[in-house]
Amino acid sequence: MLYTTIMNPAELEKSKSFISVEIIEYIPNSIVSKTILKKSTGNISVMSFDSGEGLTEKTSPFDTFAQIIEGKAEIVIDGKSFYLNTGQSIIIPAHQANIVKANERFKMILTVIKSGYE
Repeated sequence: MLYTTIMNPAELEKSKSFISVEIIEYIPNSIVSKTILKKSTGNISVMSFDSGEGLTEKTSPFDTFAQIIEGKAEIVIDGKSFYLNTGQSIIIPAHQANIVKANERFKMILTVIKSGYE
């Protein structure tokens, strides 16, 4: 698996319209991440996952809002699988183990609000 972060000097240009699903492309055998907005209080990023790729199990101290903007994702939270299609979202609770799997390729927006340790 190749994990690529698209580096940009800052987040996306403000006061300029964009289509979320079009700001990131798929790369074969890879996961690609691009920052939309990054602040000390949280961040928003868009990610693309090629089929068969995924993120290893992790636990975050903050709630994470995951919104599928293209395709279908499998998100496992504390051992329970959730299958989300385009337009569906889920909140991954803080302090719960989670895994993101691409049984087929998909794109999603992740929003983390760093409100403190719950």
